[in-house]
Amino acid sequence: MKKLLIIVVVLLCGGVWLRAQGDLNEQQKVFFRNEKSLGLLLNSDGLGLSYREGKRINFLNKSILEFDIGTLKHPKEYKMYNPYTTGTGSYVYGKLNSVFFLRGGIGHQHEIFKKQDLGGVAIRYFYSAGPVLAIAKPIYYRIIYIVGGDVILKEEKFDIKDLPTDIYNRASFTKGFSEIKVFPGLYAKGGFNFEYSREDKVIHAIEIGAQINAFPKKVPIMYSSDNKAIFFSLFVSYRFGVIVDPLHPEDTKFANLFKKKKEAQSIP
Repeated sequence: MKKLLIIVVVLLCGGVWLRAQGDLNEQQKVFFRNEKSLGLLLNSDGLGLSYREGKRINFLNKSILEFDIGTLKHPKEYKMYNPYTTGTGSYVYGKLNSVFFLRGGIGHQHEIFKKQDLGGVAIRYFYSAGPVLAIAKPIYYRIIYIVGGDVILKEEKFDIKDLPTDIYNRASFTKGFSEIKVFPGLYAKGGFNFEYSREDKVIHAIEIGAQINAFPKKVPIMYSSDNKAIFFSLFVSYRFGVIVDPLHPEDTKFANLFKKKKEAQSIP
């Protein structure tokens, strides 16, 4: 996952810089403009989605409010298959819980380099922090038992006494919802935002950075002694959103955005 993350960061950043030229933006700017955006997160310990609102403080600074949802994975998770059966699906040997996080926080964004034209790149740094909840749902496996010469499948949690060949596959994801446990904690995140949209009212951005999710006790992901209470990871994110103009809020409706784009393309 870490190697994949590094490759994605290099490719995406390279693509952003290649688009650093474009037509001059001659539209009159509104000083106090806010923004709303969605983000797709690729973390070195999982995946996630993000929603963020940015409120203008002054010319270069914004306060941000964000909400994230995603997964937390253990570095020793490896998919396996039962070698004596085919088409049964994969499972992670020794995994006790599927862990998801929910978090919300406040933060700050500062613009380092302002975009000079609509084909340029604006560079900002940002940071945020707040509470996080780790939600651990137990995983059940379908275990093979031989009883009186018959093969029986039972849905059970992982136990170290079972060998890998005793596991047929993983049980339904809904199995174990009644046993969910919640681990409250805190998170902090920071990084750089590269905004490269060619539309004045639309946001296209790549973000890279680091984050930490910290809990008062270890979150039991695997059947091992090296579960963690502190999760540090690198991330890359693609963000898409709109600029919210308080003087003309109707301009940021998706229907109006695409309508104006078509009208501009039809002008000879």
